Amino acid sequence: MEKQYILTVFSENKVGILNQITTVLTCRNVNIESLTTSESAVAGIHRFTIVVNTDPEKVEKMVRQIEKRVEVFKAFVHTPDEVVQQEIALYKVSRNRNVENLVRDHHVRILEIGDDYIVLEKTGHTGETQALLELLRPYGVHQFARTGSVAIVKVKDYLLDECPGIAEFRKKQEASRKEQETK
Repeated sequence: MEKQYILTVFSENKVGILNQITTVLTCRNVNIESLTTSESAVAGIHRFTIVVNTDPEKVEKMVRQIEKRVEVFKAFVHTPDEVVQQEIALYKVSRNRNVENLVRDHHVRILEIGDDYIVLEKTGHTGETQALLELLRPYGVHQFARTGSVAIVKVKDYLLDECPGIAEFRKKQEASRKEQETK
């Protein structure tokens, strides 16, 4: 039975790594629901947060395949109840008093007010940002954009410093930094 899973992949920030990771998923016919990339808490290590809907066996196989990539240090799989997860949505809507009332009721930030439009920001789960979009549609939504999911694990289940390859990566970084200082 398909369920939602959040994959977190830690890698070097190299050209082509995103393609390698997504190829693993597409080869298994798994659609990416959401994908975000960013710097991680460890300097020089990049973080991918990928949301997929698949079965448990398939997700475990994908994680093992992703970890075989040279530039990947570690990949983790979590269920939604194991993480704190949020998205950001931006809405450009017609300026209207009813919209301003909705803003107050739904904990929405106003980012910009123009002569005939308002740009709003809502942080929340997909359901919350989608629900607000549906409420705003009757008032004229001109533009809508939503980020991918970002997620933090609730429990301390891994330390990146203990992942294979991270210590070696840090030594190389330090050696490179020292070499640059001597030049």
